[in-house]
Amino acid sequence: ELDEIGTEVLTRRTPAPAWLPTAKGEEGDFCLRSSDCAAGLCCARHFWSKICKPVLREGQVCTRHRRKGTHGLEIFQRCQCAEGLVCRLQREHGPADASRLHTCQQH
Repeated sequence: ELDEIGTEVLTRRTPAPAWLPTAKGEEGDFCLRSSDCAAGLCCARHFWSKICKPVLREGQVCTRHRRKGTHGLEIFQRCQCAEGLVCRLQREHGPADASRLHTCQQH
């Protein structure tokens, strides 16, 4: 449908039908939510925008959020750990609490 205003013609945009397949974002593509990204990726903040980043695998450093809502304050967000993994304090050989590093580990 077209609306005419003087000599300018403006087209009215309509959203794509839900049945129309859409390409999922690859690593580094801009996104709004994780469902915009391909399998194995999530949508996370990178500076002041959001991009598709890989979901974390076993042994990779993760971020454990102690308070709800603190995830939004990070300028470089990480994805969550992959299915079957949890973000847990890394166990080190040595003095207790020598490292506060969290990694993705098996349940």
